Amino acid sequence: MSEYRLAEKPALDALTAMGYVALHPEAAMLMRQEANRVLLRPVLIEALQALNDGLGVEDAEAIYSDLSTLSDNEEWQRRLRGAYSRRLKGKAKDEPVVLIDFKRPDRNRYHVVRQFKVEAQRSRIADLVVFVNGIPLVVIEAKCPMKAADRSGQAFEQIKQYERDIPRLFYPNSFNIVTDGMKTLYGATGAPAKFYAPWPDPWPRKRDEFPDDLSKDLWCLLEPSRLLDMLAHFIVFETDPDNGHRVKKVCRYQQFRAVNKAVNRVAEGTKKKGLIWHTQGSGKSLTMVFLALKLKTHLTLDAPTLQNPNILVLTDRIDLDDQIAKTFVACGLPNPKQAASVGELREAVARGGSGQILMSTIFKFQGSKEPIPNSEDWIVLVDECHRTQEKDLGAFLSATLPDARFFGFTGTPIKKADKDTYARFSEPGETYLDKYGIDDAVRDGATVPILYEGRKTEWSINESQIDILFDRWFVDMPDEKREKLKQKGVSLALIAKHPERIRLIARDIWEHFKQTCRPDGFKAQIVAIDRESVVLYRAALADVIAGDLIKDGMAEADAAGKADRMIGCVFSKAQTDGYPSEDPAIESVRQQLTAYFLDDDGEKAAKKAFKGSTDEPSFLIVCDKLLTGFDAPNEHVMYLDKPLREHGLLQAIARTNRTCSIKRPDGTSVDKPHGRIVDYIGVTQNLEDALSSYRADDVQNALTDLDLLRRDLRKTHAEFMRLKRLMGLDRMDEKAAAYAVEKLVSDGREDDWFELQRLGRHFVRTYGDLSPDPTILEFTEDMKWTATFLRLAQQAITKDESLDHLTYSGKIREMLEEHVRATGLSTTVRLRNITDPDFKDDFQTEGQTEEAQKESFIRKAAELKRVTRELVDKNPAQYGRFSERVLEIIRRFEEGQIAAGEGLKAFEDLTDSIESEAGAHTELGMDERAFSILRIMEPHALDADHGALQAIAVEVGDLYATAQASQPSWFFMDGYKKELRRDVRKVLRPLELTDANAVRDEIENYAVHAYAGPE
Repeated sequence: MSEYRLAEKPALDALTAMGYVALHPEAAMLMRQEANRVLLRPVLIEALQALNDGLGVEDAEAIYSDLSTLSDNEEWQRRLRGAYSRRLKGKAKDEPVVLIDFKRPDRNRYHVVRQFKVEAQRSRIADLVVFVNGIPLVVIEAKCPMKAADRSGQAFEQIKQYERDIPRLFYPNSFNIVTDGMKTLYGATGAPAKFYAPWPDPWPRKRDEFPDDLSKDLWCLLEPSRLLDMLAHFIVFETDPDNGHRVKKVCRYQQFRAVNKAVNRVAEGTKKKGLIWHTQGSGKSLTMVFLALKLKTHLTLDAPTLQNPNILVLTDRIDLDDQIAKTFVACGLPNPKQAASVGELREAVARGGSGQILMSTIFKFQGSKEPIPNSEDWIVLVDECHRTQEKDLGAFLSATLPDARFFGFTGTPIKKADKDTYARFSEPGETYLDKYGIDDAVRDGATVPILYEGRKTEWSINESQIDILFDRWFVDMPDEKREKLKQKGVSLALIAKHPERIRLIARDIWEHFKQTCRPDGFKAQIVAIDRESVVLYRAALADVIAGDLIKDGMAEADAAGKADRMIGCVFSKAQTDGYPSEDPAIESVRQQLTAYFLDDDGEKAAKKAFKGSTDEPSFLIVCDKLLTGFDAPNEHVMYLDKPLREHGLLQAIARTNRTCSIKRPDGTSVDKPHGRIVDYIGVTQNLEDALSSYRADDVQNALTDLDLLRRDLRKTHAEFMRLKRLMGLDRMDEKAAAYAVEKLVSDGREDDWFELQRLGRHFVRTYGDLSPDPTILEFTEDMKWTATFLRLAQQAITKDESLDHLTYSGKIREMLEEHVRATGLSTTVRLRNITDPDFKDDFQTEGQTEEAQKESFIRKAAELKRVTRELVDKNPAQYGRFSERVLEIIRRFEEGQIAAGEGLKAFEDLTDSIESEAGAHTELGMDERAFSILRIMEPHALDADHGALQAIAVEVGDLYATAQASQPSWFFMDGYKKELRRDVRKVLRPLELTDANAVRDEIENYAVHAYAGPE
């Protein structure tokens, strides 16, 4: 009831205040006709007739039937946006059919239904469903803010469960919302929980115009005109270039805000430019896609300036041109075209026409002074616009397109003194049309913060003391050679490439990497001062890694090969690389430059491998390349040995700011806590000078000193220890404290537990973030106690495996495993799988105390919840009943209906049933996957001959196995899937099922996972 009172009812009230009509579930059921349908039939038919002049009831009924069978989310979106036509009664050709009036929101019908039940093999009830014209566009999961389980992601799990079990509700879906009445997050259909995000800014309104956060959040996402705007212009399906998967993406609030500011400026027609700074890693390329999409289609507004504009997208680098072009194409934007040459670009621009989207580099305007006709028809989007003003490029662009509208985009702030960029892209008196800065992105979780640390200060280089450093570091060199080097000129690069310096830093990098990145599978970039130092670092690092591997017992040749594969180099080629030299040192370097140079295909392969999950490579060594535009979320550390300044520094360090979650082999995952810059050359010694040319509030948190993290660790540790003492947990071991907290929670002190849990998690996470910093050592014992206690308490309170331990970094987890064994807590903490030979030990309860039986019950509850959850993910039809049985036994225990011993007996029986089910296919002589298909079919064909049913299941399995063998990516091929559905339906026909389509869809949902990828 509290869930309804605290979350569901306030959400319902907020929606009705915005004009949504609340329908009682029974009234909605009558409109749906059948409980397994999701469209509100009379609402849709009435809307169709109102929005399409002269549309008769018969045609409206046919359209309803057509939409009822549409099972593709992307195709639904196309039709909702207007790409839908069909042959209407009395017409000689197909006519367009309008499903939603985007320009007149008041002409549509808006409803919300609570407790919306959809019948399926595993029926589900959604808390709230939002409809436009009888079509379900948004599902809202409302959870009670007081329940601990809901704070650990249960709402997201339920959305995932609904998407899997009742997919019909999500075929037309735009996005989903989860809310506990205080915090609200939204995410695209099918998105993992990590991609759900808040919408904090209600632009163009102010936060104080709303009575509470829930009202503000729901207005931002669901106010009718905003919802239609998002549906029309801010949802795209992008093809992942690495795996070919189609990924649905919904805009973030800063993208919605920036695009609408720019489009409104074009529509008004009075101002002709704007500057947009969205910090790197926050989706700037996608913002440009959304802007181009709205400028092209502008479904929600009309203006003379938006009739069918030409759009020119410019970058200052070929690789960025390719990157943005691929993003546009991947998102299905209409007719984007890359201009391959200067002549092609000028011809296309001069030709004019309407509705063109051209992509090119700014350099193709070099020397262009003649204005083209009709330049007012062009809207120019310039990426990294601060760089386009150099070498008169901005002037040439202006001369060619004097009357065009210009919108500049940048991932870094503009310098205070950069008058050219402001003049070109900002209106008088305006700096940024829209700003989404470094702090904004970190606060929203769009990027991670960047920490920096200076290492080996005795080897850092002060440029003003180069001569002194040279005499000190090259003192052992023969006088003649030293003088010869001096005559050539003592440079920063010469000092930086001192062999001993390179060797020592390579050793330091490897030791640092082993402790910060390697335990969790993250990777690192090394930025060297020039091409020669790239290969010098490569050789030194390979020696260090190989030596370490040999110490660990690897054969020398294998160690050398492994070290070699762990390092990649990306640099440009020079003509001199192939020249012979009489100087052995120069000759050696040139040979290495030739050996390790990667051509375009090799570079692409290296970048792809770096983004992959293996440790080959773990390092990319660069000097100039990959410092901008390169996006590898798993890059955790940048080792910096090159003096970078201003924009170059900001762009380079931002390679580490992408969010990333690494999946471990055991199925758990760890999130990248931050990016890390390790400075060997002294850049950060002069950081204030490097950033002083920017506005202070634009760059104040570009990098965070480790000193702040050290202070944070001390503060959080003190707060945790204080609350622990106030709750009476002092001098208790972890197990005793966990059961003491369980009792406190049952006595109503849940809020104290939440606060202790929050502080404890922060303490452990901060400790891990700082490691291997020596300041953590005094906190190690308290950290071990805290982390183990949090997991035990989570198990005791929720009968589930704690998320804390699973999301800790590898270096922390390894430490904890040793700790729990040393303290004798391993029997409680270390959860086993059902296949573990010792899994059934807990069922032997004879002679055990009630407390020991309770411990065993808690552990078995956590283990079986995990086991059944994994099995249900494989096949809900086969294993769903086991998962529900686990939850039922836990519920009865918590309500005092059964004792721990009885619960363990019930778990033992359940375990036997799971094992029997898992091996049942062998008794029937069936393939495991075909047997799973049989289990899907059985409830729908109770009267069928079981032998015939088995044969049909095998035949259906063979269809999908053949698809897997011939087309490993069949599940992304709509045409191929359609053929398979038709073939499956034919095979099912002899069963004379009442709803063969529903059975076929269930089988396909299973097959998409079971027959995915190469065999």
